[in-house]
Amino acid sequence: MNCRSLEEFWAFYVSQHSKPATRRWHFAGTLSALLSLFTALLFGRWLLLLAAPLLGYGLAWYSHFFVEGNVPATFGHPFWSFLCDLKMFALMLTGQMDREIKRLGKRPVLQAF
Repeated sequence: MNCRSLEEFWAFYVSQHSKPATRRWHFAGTLSALLSLFTALLFGRWLLLLAAPLLGYGLAWYSHFFVEGNVPATFGHPFWSFLCDLKMFALMLTGQMDREIKRLGKRPVLQAF
């Protein structure tokens, strides 16, 4: 997939998270990873630095393989996927993700293959 911008990739990313359960697993993974990072930094529990990516990616990848039934976008575009995951997390945290899905549903989405 050749995206020319992060905004273009964002539309594809959202299409790959069409099921609410997939987005919830991602939210749980991102929240767990962030809490692990903050705990490691605040309390010197450096082993938790290893847990952060395992929790974040593990829960997200589980959702793709067993809930959504697709391949994680991280495999093809790791940096943009990471940024989009943080954006999706923030939109879910503020209750704006459903509105964003509707907004993007009105425009064509690029296919991965």
